[in-house]
Amino acid sequence: MITRTVSKNPRTTRGDLVNDLQRAGTKVTKATICNTLRRQGLNSCSARRVPLLKPVHVQARLKFAREHLDDPEEDWENAIWSDETKIELFGKNSTRRVWSRKNAELYPKNTIPTVKHGGGNIMLWGCFSAKGPGRLIHVKERMNGAMYREILSDNLLPSARALKMKRGWVFQNDNDPKHTSRATKEWLRKKHFKVLEWPRQSPDLNPIENLWRELKVRVAQRQPQNITALEEIYMEEWAKIPAT
Repeated sequence: MITRTVSKNPRTTRGDLVNDLQRAGTKVTKATICNTLRRQGLNSCSARRVPLLKPVHVQARLKFAREHLDDPEEDWENAIWSDETKIELFGKNSTRRVWSRKNAELYPKNTIPTVKHGGGNIMLWGCFSAKGPGRLIHVKERMNGAMYREILSDNLLPSARALKMKRGWVFQNDNDPKHTSRATKEWLRKKHFKVLEWPRQSPDLNPIENLWRELKVRVAQRQPQNITALEEIYMEEWAKIPAT
């Protein structure tokens, strides 16, 4: 019963199982439940956060996967991936593991200071290819379609040149409204940029998310104490990320 219940509803808690079994006339402890589930290969873990997908999104992602299933590796090496991200001065981006003795978790050396709203943040636009990182830009104002096109105009082609992209390289951006507006699509068409068709609600398909993670970990390790230091550090660390 325990295994069947958990398999049907993975969010069932040990307390739920204890109560269900008691109502059925069987008294068990939470430890017994844990041991029983472990023997069946089931372990408690944090639920992964994933994009909210409607059926139309699932079908679009499946279509994308089928269309590119047999693409040679060289095709992906000829793509420039892009996106925006936010880096907070203090907050969830500053996660770090420490070695701590029992009852010493709150010693200053074992904690990371936090403030409301992350203590300030910066918004970045960046791009990269298999050959390495392209340009990284601090977006200092609220981005709209016009600003996005200006960023692409000033940074996309120079990035492609610096990365020595082959003729016919492909540009990827997601389906944010400022990326897919009529004006932006027309601008990309006039510039003769080949754009990769991208399924909605698919940030997890974009490998730049791994690059953002790498950058944020590197920045957090240097523990910037103010926005000015944060701006200096993110540029330094971006430049240090190797193509590999």
